[in-house]
Amino acid sequence: MEIKNCVMSDVNEIMSLYEAARNLQAQRQMVIWPFFEKTFIEKEIDEKRQWKIVDDHNNIACIWVIAFEDPEIWGERDKNDSIYVHRISTHPSFRGHRYIDDIVEWSKEYAKQSGKQFIRLDTLGNNTKLIQHYTSAGFNFLGIERLTDTANLPLHYQREPNCCLFEIDLKDKSINT
Repeated sequence: MEIKNCVMSDVNEIMSLYEAARNLQAQRQMVIWPFFEKTFIEKEIDEKRQWKIVDDHNNIACIWVIAFEDPEIWGERDKNDSIYVHRISTHPSFRGHRYIDDIVEWSKEYAKQSGKQFIRLDTLGNNTKLIQHYTSAGFNFLGIERLTDTANLPLHYQREPNCCLFEIDLKDKSINT
């Protein structure tokens, strides 16, 4: 297993993984991600914010994207001190491997190297399984907040304004023992 930046030749596979995620979300009656335009994904790749876990044969097992600001979701807490993890999507053949643990360990190192104190992520609705999944990986569940400024966010945030917030504080001594 290796973590590395996605490259432009990954775009079609990334789009396929998002489609698989939408199918799973529909099957589980969760909030469903919208279709993400190819140019949107290409921009994230170009900005070196789209990441992947690959197996020993260079097959993409899991993807995610990071951001360095997220004011519409995090409001006054967004103070240029965090990395924000979005759109974690695992290839159907690799589900169940708990890549969230690898993403958390990678994120801790990436955040420290970037001079950031927090790793943050969110999910929409009151998804108790995802809440348990993220807290079991070391995130603190901060609660559910109702988003009010969603005009610049992807469509699923406009459809479901109840947002679960999670963070890891890298200055919390209990996580670094």
